[in-house]
This record gives sequence, structure tokens and C-alpha cells, in this order.
Amino acid sequence: AWLYRILTNTYINSYRKAQRRPQTSDDQDVEDWQIAKAASHDSNGLRSAELEALDGLPDQQILDALDGLSDEFRQVVLLADVEGFAYKEIAEIMGTPIGTVMSRLNRARKQLRKQLVDVAGARGIGPRAGQVDEEDLGRSAIARRAGREG
Repeated sequence: AWLYRILTNTYINSYRKAQRRPQTSDDQDVEDWQIAKAASHDSNGLRSAELEALDGLPDQQILDALDGLSDEFRQVVLLADVEGFAYKEIAEIMGTPIGTVMSRLNRARKQLRKQLVDVAGARGIGPRAGQVDEEDLGRSAIARRAGREG
């Protein structure tokens, strides 16, 4: 976990450094595809780790919902639900107490649930918008977990 934290901090530092530096080009005729390609890479010429992880997610609405989260919430969701780290490992990576990780993950999942319930209802996956409240969503999640464990 400490190695992952070092890599995360290194990436964050290089990303921030690249953001402060203006984009330059030797050629006056820069085309749109070149700009898009440059935007999807970090200052080392590699694709950002966040973009790689997000490409593994299935849908644009999910990506939009993740973008709507604060940085702390997004990071904990990506580490827990995309990367599969345990709470203890996430706490070490983020340098926060395990209780903070648990509460951030809970709050982030609630926010995602609120944002995505309409999308799921429109696709016929879950209840339609306005047909369910937060308590029902929590109960259905508990029931799913109990079914997996039992």
C-alpha cells in the first residue's frame, strides 16, 4: 500500500506541475486531434492512471456521476470499487484514518446512488425516478449483500 501511495503522490505532483505549465507547440498549425491527444496524456507522455481506470467503467453516465463527486470522494470510490483495495489499504494510501475512509465511501456511494437511480430507472434496471427513497435503496443494497454472503 505504501508503494501505491508513493505512486499516487508522484502522479498528483506531476499532474499539478503539468497543469501549471502552459501547453506549447513548435508548429503554428495545430489541429484538433493533436490537442485532444495532448489533453489525454500527462507530462511524461503516458496516459493518466485516472483515465485508464475510468475507461474500465461501462458507461458515460457513470463517468459523469463520478466527475460530480469531490476529489476525496472520487478517489476513495476509485480505490475501493474500481481498484478493489481494502479499507485499511485505502487509509494508508490516502493518509487518513480508516473511519474517514469508511464515511467518505458511504457518502460517495449515496451521492452516486442518487445521481444514477434516474438513469437505471430509464433503462428498466431499477425503479423509476421518484418511486424509491434513500431508505429503500439502503435496504435493497443490504439484501443484495446478504444474498451474496448467504
